[in-house]
Formats: sequence, C-alpha cells, structure tokens
Amino acid sequence: MSDTPLPLSKRLRYALETGIAYAIYGFFRVLPCDLASATGGAVMRTLGPLFPSTATARKNLARAFPDKTAAEREAIIRGMWDNIGRTTAEYAHLHRIWERVDLAGGEHLDAVRASGRPAIFCSGHIGNWEINAIAAKKRGLDIHLVYRKPNNAGVDGLLRHARASGGAGHIEKGRAGAQEMFSVLRRNGALGILIDQKLNEGIPAPFFGRDAMTTTAPAQFALHFNCPVYPAYIERTGGCHFRMTVFPALEMPARGDRERDIFSLTVKLNACLEEWVRKNPAQWLWIHKRWPD
Repeated sequence: MSDTPLPLSKRLRYALETGIAYAIYGFFRVLPCDLASATGGAVMRTLGPLFPSTATARKNLARAFPDKTAAEREAIIRGMWDNIGRTTAEYAHLHRIWERVDLAGGEHLDAVRASGRPAIFCSGHIGNWEINAIAAKKRGLDIHLVYRKPNNAGVDGLLRHARASGGAGHIEKGRAGAQEMFSVLRRNGALGILIDQKLNEGIPAPFFGRDAMTTTAPAQFALHFNCPVYPAYIERTGGCHFRMTVFPALEMPARGDRERDIFSLTVKLNACLEEWVRKNPAQWLWIHKRWPD
C-alpha cells in the first residue's frame, strides 16, 4: 500500500462523502426499522431510475430476460432500486434485524461449527446480503467476510461498524486478501464470499446463457482444503422481513484435472445464483456490469 498522501481535492471529497454517509446512517438509525426500510425504499424507487447505472440494468435485463416486455423489465428496475434503498437504510439496524429472519438450513451452520473444520459460504447481492454473516453468528459460527473495500476509508469504517453484529473479520479482495483467506481456512475458519460481481482475473462461466467472468476463489480454496461449499440465499419476504436458506454443500467434483474441477464447481455456483435471481429478479443488483459487451 502506498504511503503517498492523497491530493487535497480527494481528501476534501472523501471527508464530504464520509459526512454524508454518517448523516444518512444516523437518520435511519433514529427511525424504527420498518419505517427506515420503507423510507429508504421510497427514496430510491423515485431517484434510482434517474441514475446513469439504470442504463446498465436495462441492458442486463434485456439480455437476461428477452421474453419479458419493456414494462415488465421497468417494474423489475423499480423493485431493484426499492431493495437497494431498503438495504441501505437497514445497515443502521443490522444489530437487531435477526429477529426478522426465518432461517432454513440452520443445521448446516451447526454442522460446520461442530466439525471444527474449514468451510466456505457463497451468496450474492440479493435481498439484504448482509444477513448471511449475522445468521451464522447467531448460530455460534464466525464467518470472515470477503468484500470489495471502498476507496474512502471513512465510509469503509462506517460499513465495518454497521457489520459488527455479523462477521468475525473483513478480508479485502485482492492478492493480499487471497493470502488472508488461505490463512483463515488453514486455521479451520469459515469464509463468506459474494460471487456475483465481475472479476477480470476470474474465468468465463455460464450465467443466464452467457459467459460471465467469475471468481474462482471458492472453487480453488475448496479443492485445496477439501472443504465444503454451502450456497446461502437471502430473500426479502416483505418490508424488513427475510428468509435465509442455507443449502446442503455442493457435491465436489471427482479429483482429476484441476482446471476442469475448478470450472465445474464455479459453474455450479453460478447456477445457484441464477436460480435465485430468476426467482426474485427485483432483489438482485442488475447495475453490475456482469457480462462483457
């Protein structure tokens, strides 16, 4: 990491961004959870469609759901922004949101905790994705979260504060993060990885009928440590209420060609994610540039 001081203009911009982030967080914190969620959803349903990233969402939806009408895709976009707004507001209430989650498959969390062996949990930016680590911690299992660190250290600190009721630690994506992930698994720890963002260093794997550059980290680590990979799915069931499903561990490919085995396991994870998105398309982040143009 470079020790070069940030330019004054960037420092001022980051300070402004941090102040705004804390103000928004504080505003939603003083509201009851249901009202905060509803307010965040209403604001983003109104403003979100005006953002430039909505054009990316329209393009992605047209390619993923060519049989849907334009009106149907626009409804999904409005629902997506509603979910983004609600999730943003709910960061201020993550410490108390567990009581609003119905958990299915909790026995898999219990099994990992009891085994004392490493494990990997994979999910995506769907529903309120922050609930994954909270659910595990409520069952006595600490998960280290792998995430894309914001450039703004102040905003990053706020996110870590909001997530304090969940993950055991934060691991930044990147080369140093990969070494830390390796270390966690070597100590028989558990990782939580969101697999649905484009990763240029990944491999092309099918997703909605087209290849998408996909992280191979879960497959590589699972094969190296011979540890289970559990898909975990969060869906918003209405307002600030959720259902979390932890599925049985994926069947590991027969040991053979390592590259083929990595590809096979990565394809299975993308298939899980696609199934969830098809079930609740308005709850996924279509604004990611998930596929190459």
